[in-house]
Amino acid sequence: MSQPDYPTIIRQLQEQVATLTAQLGQQQGGGRRIAEETEVAKPQIFDGTPLKVSGFMGACRIYIKTRLREVSVEAQINWVLSYVQGGSVDIWKENISEELEVGEIEFESVGEFLAEIRKKFGGGDEESMKVAELKKIEQGGRTMKEFVQDFKRTARGSGYEGRPLVEEFKQGMNGGIRRKLMEAENPPTSIEN
Repeated sequence: MSQPDYPTIIRQLQEQVATLTAQLGQQQGGGRRIAEETEVAKPQIFDGTPLKVSGFMGACRIYIKTRLREVSVEAQINWVLSYVQGGSVDIWKENISEELEVGEIEFESVGEFLAEIRKKFGGGDEESMKVAELKKIEQGGRTMKEFVQDFKRTARGSGYEGRPLVEEFKQGMNGGIRRKLMEAENPPTSIEN
């Protein structure tokens, strides 16, 4: 009985490990390519308008999670600051950039930095602002589906629910649709149906 050729077996196993490692690298690299190819909307320029804070923050979070996850917190914050422009927000941006540069302030995460933006530009009581925005929202030339989505986004955080929410929704609808709903045998009791 012959002895196993250990050097040959070891070499074959090393080749198999190298092949499997290369295949795994290709699979993971493919996942990165898909993420890199996925289109993600960048946020609109934020000019300090209180009603735009939530939308700006949401767009930043999505973009950072999708495209900037691997970069440093400092780079993420600088990216966010690149979309903060116009009017009095420029002065704040200049001040915060200087404070960051000299180490007067530091943020552990981009989420903490976005919370600072909300605190500075959120306009105080967010619920009151949401209610005011909810009372202004109108369907206009949009489809009902578009209006519903925008209304839901606006209603989030307003404190409105149930009947008052439905009444605000009806007020924002185009008159013709509102009249047809009022004449319906079983009018809807929520914006979902």
